[in-house]
Amino acid sequence: MNATVTYTCPNCGAGLVFDAEAQAFKCDFCISEFTEEDLAKTGAAQKEEQKRAEQSEFEEQIDEYYCPSCGAEVIVDKSTAADLCYYCHNPIVLSAKMKGAMRPSKIIPFKFSKEEAKDRFISFARSKWFVPRDYFCGEHIKAMTGVYYPFWVTDADTDSAMDALGKKVRTWRSGDYRYTETSSFNVYRQGRIHFEDITTSALSTEDKAMLEGILPYPTDEYIDFSMPYLQGFVAKKRDIERENITGEVKSRMDNYAEQLLSSTASHYSSLTPRSLNVAILSAHWEYSLMPIWILTYKKKHGKKDKTYVYAMNGSTGKIYGELPISIPKLLLFGLGIFAAAFLAAFGLGWILFS
Repeated sequence: MNATVTYTCPNCGAGLVFDAEAQAFKCDFCISEFTEEDLAKTGAAQKEEQKRAEQSEFEEQIDEYYCPSCGAEVIVDKSTAADLCYYCHNPIVLSAKMKGAMRPSKIIPFKFSKEEAKDRFISFARSKWFVPRDYFCGEHIKAMTGVYYPFWVTDADTDSAMDALGKKVRTWRSGDYRYTETSSFNVYRQGRIHFEDITTSALSTEDKAMLEGILPYPTDEYIDFSMPYLQGFVAKKRDIERENITGEVKSRMDNYAEQLLSSTASHYSSLTPRSLNVAILSAHWEYSLMPIWILTYKKKHGKKDKTYVYAMNGSTGKIYGELPISIPKLLLFGLGIFAAAFLAAFGLGWILFS
């Protein structure tokens, strides 16, 4: 069965037919005529127009809030009510219009409900001995928020080559002597390497450790972005453009390529790379949103408040976070150890001297 391709007139939308004599596509409705090059250019223009329309629709359907306390900038769909900052729990300022946001290309929807996220958090926190009791209180847990965080996802095709020094070491014994022979080789490895879904945070360093702590995300769960997925959640705005992280992404490609090329020369006793060249043949970037359940906890440290952040990957359930320590619990534990050691020593002394 032969596949068919239908072209429509850029002027009126009617079907086009190919005129073999004129070697052009003609519209019988508006009497327009186009070459294949014209249609290609028009198609690119139509795609750009569609992109602008999607961006306009995106901006019309969302609001933005700004937290004057911690500076968080977050986007929400118009049906989502938000009066407290998910991060510091202070009142927020809701803007009427989104400004300067870019519509994401891909999204991974939340897999875990808020109740499931709460249960996982409580189980995680209760497994730690010195967590304060108020960390489990209902009011505190209610503050857990589902947040879509921004990432850049990169695919790339490369031509990678590595020059290395390989060594083979052979040892043997003859009589009372032990001999070692070291042979050196020039090793060259080259190949086409495809990198898939290199995921890099699109936020500044303050959240970077947390975001990298809950990676990776399942690559087969990326879907095209659609506004309904934001309903009931918030989305963090990116503050890093892709040109600002190309060096970081390239460095990761270099590391992966070196590991992969080195693995093809595992029969050497040691392999020392001397030069590496990863030439990018093509690259594709997509601005994507990933689901994270966030819970923050404020605790006094002297005169200052410290904010602890708990994060759970909304797709895999992987947990990252620094939990606070209860000083009273720690002191009681120390006293218990001291008492146990004292009683053990007292008992041993009584046995020895009785």
